[in-house]
Amino acid sequence: QDGRVYSITPTSPLAIATFTLKNAPSSTPLYIWPLIALGAFALSLLWVFMRRPRHPAVKNALKDVVNDAVNNAEPSAPLVSVRKLNKEYSDGYKAVTDLSFTVERGQVVGLLGPNGAGKTTTLRMLMGLIFPTSGEIEISGVPVFPGSRALAGLGSFVEGPGFLPHLTGSENLDLYWRSTGRSEDPEIADALEISGLGTAVNKKVRTYSQGMRQRLAIAQAMLGKPELLVLDEPTNGLDPTQIKAMRSILKNYADSGRTVIVSSHLLSEVEQTCSHVVVMHRGLLIASGTIDEILNRNGKRAQHLEEIFMDLVGTDTEIGI
Repeated sequence: QDGRVYSITPTSPLAIATFTLKNAPSSTPLYIWPLIALGAFALSLLWVFMRRPRHPAVKNALKDVVNDAVNNAEPSAPLVSVRKLNKEYSDGYKAVTDLSFTVERGQVVGLLGPNGAGKTTTLRMLMGLIFPTSGEIEISGVPVFPGSRALAGLGSFVEGPGFLPHLTGSENLDLYWRSTGRSEDPEIADALEISGLGTAVNKKVRTYSQGMRQRLAIAQAMLGKPELLVLDEPTNGLDPTQIKAMRSILKNYADSGRTVIVSSHLLSEVEQTCSHVVVMHRGLLIASGTIDEILNRNGKRAQHLEEIFMDLVGTDTEIGI
């Protein structure tokens, strides 16, 4: 057990055997052991560093900075600021390229573009769901990133909301709000009033039409009455009557002093609903401004937004992200 080799060499049947002790050959070079000891020492230091108590001021420094930025944001500063935003995927596809625009408080902004323009990618970066390759997004002067304090004032709706069909609309909203861990009043009654869901909120979601599901999804995004509402194609799957109702919902929300950003490919609805538009094509910004500014873009007022849109993007309808 002591790691040595014993060699027995008898000289004759009557002779006493002699023993020769030799160290066993080692397969591990001698210089390895100091390195192992040094590594163990480094790991112990790391463990002590991670377990050490942290001073509250240091622990909450970033949180305080972010909260101060939100609370002390200049009222005249843009609510949303997008600067030189880029998103390139691993396969080399550039979904968004050098995109910059601002959104002021109280605006209803339509994000327009054909399929593949980069609208959904832009909104997902704005919601903190995916990272930009480069560039910045700020809400009230606070950078957007997963877990950012800036996202606490953002309500969002992404196409294809999922609800538990065996629960009522009201129960789904309550379950969602509790899952966020937020302690403030969700103001469900106000969200339901603006969304116009009515008494259907007390029915099982499995009985809802597509339009009712969309209304419930919008109500969910409005819980807590966030300052910024971001909606990705909220009118998809709706009939003309339901689309008209959705238009009223968005206007009512903006009338409450808040801001809405909505992506859509329905130009007539954007023209009737939005105060401002941002037009994208192949990931690039090609026009932005008020509805009137866009309609008067060529020096002669166009009858409808569709005329200007077709002039800007032509007939290019390539499918993409």
